[in-house]
Amino acid sequence: MEEIIDYTLIEKALELIDNKRFAELKTLLEEENPADINDIFDELNDQQSILVYRLLPKELAAEVFVEMDTDKQEYLINAFSDSQLKDVFDELYYDDTADIIEEMPANVVKRILKIVSPDMRKAVNELLKYPEDSAGSLMTTEFVRLKKHFTVKESLDLIRSVGVNKETIYTCYVTDDKNHLIGIVTAKDLLLSELNECISEIMEENVIYVNTLEDTEQVVLMFGKYDFLALPVVDKESRLVGIITVDDAIDVMQEETEEDFSKISGIVPGDTEYLKTSVIKLWASRIPWLMILMISATFTGMIISKFENALAVLPILTAFIPMLMGTGGNAGSQASVTVIRGISLGQVEFRDFFKVLWKECRVSILCGLVLGIAAVGKVMIVDNLMMHNPEVTVFVALVVGLTLFATIVSAKIIGCALPLLAKKIGLDPAVMASPLITTLIDTVSLLVYFYFATVILKI
Repeated sequence: MEEIIDYTLIEKALELIDNKRFAELKTLLEEENPADINDIFDELNDQQSILVYRLLPKELAAEVFVEMDTDKQEYLINAFSDSQLKDVFDELYYDDTADIIEEMPANVVKRILKIVSPDMRKAVNELLKYPEDSAGSLMTTEFVRLKKHFTVKESLDLIRSVGVNKETIYTCYVTDDKNHLIGIVTAKDLLLSELNECISEIMEENVIYVNTLEDTEQVVLMFGKYDFLALPVVDKESRLVGIITVDDAIDVMQEETEEDFSKISGIVPGDTEYLKTSVIKLWASRIPWLMILMISATFTGMIISKFENALAVLPILTAFIPMLMGTGGNAGSQASVTVIRGISLGQVEFRDFFKVLWKECRVSILCGLVLGIAAVGKVMIVDNLMMHNPEVTVFVALVVGLTLFATIVSAKIIGCALPLLAKKIGLDPAVMASPLITTLIDTVSLLVYFYFATVILKI
């Protein structure tokens, strides 16, 4: 996902820093969004980062700190005194603190837990006990909790007294005496109701929620389906333990997209920006897949070697191999990426396996017929008539056309089936996309090619 950066702001801030006009810089930063201020910090060295960070008001400083990358956060933590560090973390929400702690080395974590309040320490430890990529690990425990016997006036008074420290006050959650989730009330409901009305009269009882162990991908799908600003999270006994806000869901969606893109491209996913990733880390993320694909590509070499005599009899057959392999790989990648997208959006499940297979079969036949006929025409017009190659005959063109048809049909079937099978056995469907599909289709296309060549051309 493309990042939006205000380069004019960055240039202005850097100019003020270079000219040591820190009073103007402070005024400038106080009016900016934390995410935009973080873009400025990305351009600063470590010493400048400390200097500029100390110019920020306490609350804004905490918001900017959350936006920073892990390396910058760790440097500032080590540079802060205990009192400065406490000021930062006192302003953070519990889930943000938990996220930061997860990324920090043990010595830094120990120092953070030492300076935070007992309430925050307890809340963070609760959040950290949930598995990674679960709703529990994503949620915050800072939300407004109401009782059904409250009046609207009592509820508004409660929100005014505690809302400043809550992640969101736009949706409030109604619980019983045992903290079971029984309803929700929005800020709109409260503002448009009479002050003496009871919460039980205006609350929505049909509440959609997730369990603490629900996968974060499913959580993201629910935000997309229902257009939530926040989603309640309950434990196994339906007790409300937290909420997930839409901004955290968007972060997960971006991370999942980047991870899938890496896997589709044959790269081990990483969590560091490209320009900040070392050469060794980039090498380590790419070499495993390259090694696997290189080894798997030896099958195509073995097939070509096995039919070496046939190629010696009719060398022109070699000229069409790149076209057949490339087209087959592209067809397989189209099918696999389409199905993977359907799986990620919740549009396709394993139970739809035969529906998907039947649809891709029909698509592949249509694509195969068009491309097969086009290939025959290309071979006869370009290779035979225009290039005057005597080895190119009608039968050679027929072999190429039939191979292309069979390869495309096979490629699309394999491309749609493998991601669904991967999902069924618990693997990430993105692993089954290009270039793995492409390598597999290369092998299939060569086997089909030489089969038709030996049968039709009698070689």
